[in-house]
Amino acid sequence: MTEDELRRAAFGDSPDLDVWPALAAPSPRIRWLAAVVLGGQGHYAAAATVLDELRHEPDQVIASLSLSTRASHHRQLGAHHLARALDGAALARVPSAGESDPDGIDASGARTDALLGLAADSLGAQRLNEARGLLARVETRSWRSEVRRGWVSAEIELADGRAHAAVAPAEAAYGVATSTKALRHELKSALVLGTSLVVWGTPDGLNRGVELVECELNHSAEKGLQPLIWPSALVLAGHAPTVGASAIDRATEALSCVLRRADPVSRQVALDSPWVPTGLLRSGEPPNADPQANFLTD
Repeated sequence: MTEDELRRAAFGDSPDLDVWPALAAPSPRIRWLAAVVLGGQGHYAAAATVLDELRHEPDQVIASLSLSTRASHHRQLGAHHLARALDGAALARVPSAGESDPDGIDASGARTDALLGLAADSLGAQRLNEARGLLARVETRSWRSEVRRGWVSAEIELADGRAHAAVAPAEAAYGVATSTKALRHELKSALVLGTSLVVWGTPDGLNRGVELVECELNHSAEKGLQPLIWPSALVLAGHAPTVGASAIDRATEALSCVLRRADPVSRQVALDSPWVPTGLLRSGEPPNADPQANFLTD
């Protein structure tokens, strides 16, 4: 499997590609790209095995990116406290300089991923001022960094009760991801933008937001991107009553799939976390956890 194929899977139009053979590749970069794809598909345990090895790589960029990627998987399962340590280690491993890469697989991209991860970790701990301060330190030099900064910016505004202010950065992220034809990032951006719009709640925004999330959910399901399915379905369950019952079923199925594919520690953390709506797995009813506040993954 070539690097170009792996890039198309991680950052392009083929997020559903079978990348399992690439886990045995000699190139650390190839293995990291494969782990990114597996994480996007919800194969967290398999990705963790690769990322935990790559964090010790002599290549400081790959080591840093591996730590940040592992942190993002923890974070989506509600383990912000575990993610924070990894993001801090990722920032410490960033080299001072190096060659630039169009997808941000370089020193600048690694630094941005670490800082955005730390901002998301602060957000998860309800330290919004700290999250804003970390976000202000971010410099974006690739499309991927621009998209991820838009996600975190929108999420901070949502957490601060400023849904109207979340729309602009979410819209910008969606525009960049769409123009780049990065399908997984486009779908994630549609989720963030759609949620920002429905939480803001203007009539036009609500209609567009529901349409965006419903379309994104269908495409995510088609491509097997399980980590995007359950929050999307819960947004629809809360804001599109006509699809409520079926959306809850889809959320339950996707979240169950994600947890089955997680390593034992991550699975237990998720079950104990107030961020992850594991009440679905017990009762089939929406829990108190708010899926609108937990999008950060990459």
